[in-house]
Amino acid sequence: MIKGLKKLPKRLGLGIFYVMALILALLLVMHTNPLADPHTEMLKKICGCILIGISCILVFFWYDRLLVLPVELFHSRKLIKRLSVNDFKKRYAGSYMGIVWALAQPVITVIMYYIIFDVVFQSRAEAVSDGIEVPYVLMLTAGLVPWFFFSEALTNGTTSLLEYNYLVKKVLFKISILPIIKIIAAMFIHVFFICVLLLIACVYGYYPSVYWIQILYYMACEFILVLSLSYATSAIVVFFRDLLQIINIGLQLFQWFTPILWNINIVPDRFKWIFKLNPMAYIVEGYRNAIYGDTWFFEHFYSSTYFWIFVVATFCIGTLIFKRSKPHFADVL
Repeated sequence: MIKGLKKLPKRLGLGIFYVMALILALLLVMHTNPLADPHTEMLKKICGCILIGISCILVFFWYDRLLVLPVELFHSRKLIKRLSVNDFKKRYAGSYMGIVWALAQPVITVIMYYIIFDVVFQSRAEAVSDGIEVPYVLMLTAGLVPWFFFSEALTNGTTSLLEYNYLVKKVLFKISILPIIKIIAAMFIHVFFICVLLLIACVYGYYPSVYWIQILYYMACEFILVLSLSYATSAIVVFFRDLLQIINIGLQLFQWFTPILWNINIVPDRFKWIFKLNPMAYIVEGYRNAIYGDTWFFEHFYSSTYFWIFVVATFCIGTLIFKRSKPHFADVL
C-alpha cells in the first residue's frame, strides 16, 4: 500500500485528501450538541475549520515532501524494530538493577502524589460526568501514566539526533528513523505502567470491559502526537541546544495545565474549551474514559476531530522542518 502511495499521481492523491477534508469539515459544521453552550460550539467549529484549511494548504504546496517520510519509515520498519529493542537494552546496560530503574521513578512519583493528596490532604473521590465517583488514586494514575510516556518520549525523541550523531554522519543511513526509535523504546515502559493502571482499576472494583479496548486507540493517538512533535524538536535542537532545557521547563508547567492532578469537570463550561485546546487533555481524559468512564472516543466528536486535525497539521510542519534541516545536520554535529 505504501509503495502504491509513492507512485500515486499527485492530482489523485490531493483529490483523495481534499475529499476527506471536505467530508470532515461538513461533519464538523453539521454536528450539533443541544446540551452545549452555543458560543462554545461555534468557537469549536471555527477553530476546526481553520485547522482543516491550514492542513489543506500545507498538503497542496508540500505534497511530495510530506509523503517521503512515511514511506521511509515503512521501508525501514524491520530496522526500526531492531534498533528500538537495542536502545532500550543499552539504556540500562551495566547497572545491577537494570530495568528496575526505569520503573522506579514513575512508581515513586505516583506513590508520592497519592500520599500527599489522598492521605495527607484526604482528597475526596472525584466525580465524573455521569455522576459516578472515582477514587482519587485511580483518577491520578490514569492521568500520570500517559503523561510519563509523553514526557519521556518527547525528551528522548528531541535528543535522538544528538545521541546518534555518529549515524547522522553516515551518508546511506536514513536518519528519519532515529526519533521513532527513541519513542518506541519509551513505549516498552509505557505498556508496563498500563498494566499497573489496569491492576489498580481492578483493585478498586473496575473490572475489564469492552471499553478498555480504547486504550490501544489512545496509545496510538499519543504515539503519533509525540512523533509529530519530535520531528520538529529533534531538528531544531541540533542548531539550538537550549531548546532541550526549554522543553524540560515547559513540561513541568504543561503538567499543571493538563488535567492530570485535577478533574477537568471542575472547570466552568465557558472556560473548559481553553484547557481542551491542549492535545494531552484529550489523551488523559481518553485513558480515564476507557478505564471507568464507559464512553467511546467517537462520542466526543469535537475533541476527537480537533485532536486529529492538530496532529495532522503538527506532523506536516514537523516533517517539513526535519526534511529542510536534514542536509545541514552532519555539518553541525
